[in-house]
Amino acid sequence: MSDRCSWVGSDPIYITYHDTEWGVPEYDSRALWEKLILDGFQAGLSWITILKKRENFRNAFAGFDPQVIARWGEDDVQRLLGDAGIIRHRGKIEAAITNARAYLEIDDFSAYCWDWVGGTPLQPGFTTQADVPPATPLSTALSKDLKARGFKFCGPTIVYAWMEACGLVNDHLTTCPRHAACRALAPR
Repeated sequence: MSDRCSWVGSDPIYITYHDTEWGVPEYDSRALWEKLILDGFQAGLSWITILKKRENFRNAFAGFDPQVIARWGEDDVQRLLGDAGIIRHRGKIEAAITNARAYLEIDDFSAYCWDWVGGTPLQPGFTTQADVPPATPLSTALSKDLKARGFKFCGPTIVYAWMEACGLVNDHLTTCPRHAACRALAPR
């Protein structure tokens, strides 16, 4: 796929992620939450770092089962701080536990997320990577609402990256073959 989005580069992990997952509309509540947590762990790091450790994260965080994680305490934080397979950052680990509790307070996380875009992925139609914003008024509003609900590590830039990853917004460049493919996945 020669006209991929320019951020992909040549790393096979990035290529596979871009070509099969990034921008595909995600409707599963638990999967949406997992991706939000991983985007929080990515803050200040490159996404490839998270992708390379994603399976380690899934193992360390009980398959990202919020029912399990919400019951965790200091012993679990210490266990995770000792796990070299993940990002060992106390604030991010504690945020994941806090976010599990906040997630459980929302009846239907998928409906909550998709309501922000009217149930249909946004299609901004950017032609160059320079046109893609790091955050938008919508990601800022969603970030503020998540924080009001108790979520942490979910600033406007993290939320926008998560929206892109989960297909809430189709930011594949219009020159990228995945743009049309992801656009076709949007409900009509």
